Amino acid sequence: MPYSLTQIDETKTAKVYGKNINISPKHSREICNTIKGMKIERAKELLEATVKIEKPIPFKRHYKKVGHKKGLSKWFAGRYPVKASKSILKLLNEVEANAEYKGLNSSRLKIIHASAYKGRVIPGFMPRAFGRASPYNHELTNVEIIVEER
Repeated sequence: MPYSLTQIDETKTAKVYGKNINISPKHSREICNTIKGMKIERAKELLEATVKIEKPIPFKRHYKKVGHKKGLSKWFAGRYPVKASKSILKLLNEVEANAEYKGLNSSRLKIIHASAYKGRVIPGFMPRAFGRASPYNHELTNVEIIVEER
């Protein structure tokens, strides 16, 4: 599967691709937009605090009917997407291990690309009244993260 960011220096970057992860595409998109541009250590601290329900993730695109959260700067709506945070935290650990394997300094890694989009759809049906059935599909998520030594 090709990455959406193509022109990168392979000697200074490390990347990871999580395919068909069982997390919400909307939650993972908001997390990726938040961690993009951060140092990898700061992003890991943020996601660990989100898993412990201490620090919210700002929801800037999917924010309808999302309440205000204390601790957000420059934005009002936020949530604590625990399941998606755990999965993306695991991917951050993997990309850090990939960078160390390539000989990059893990304390100088910066996330230059993080994106999440819809993956495979698992079809399902929900029984309804009078013998009918409505589709009840389950969406999986693809996540790609690229870090660069700076």
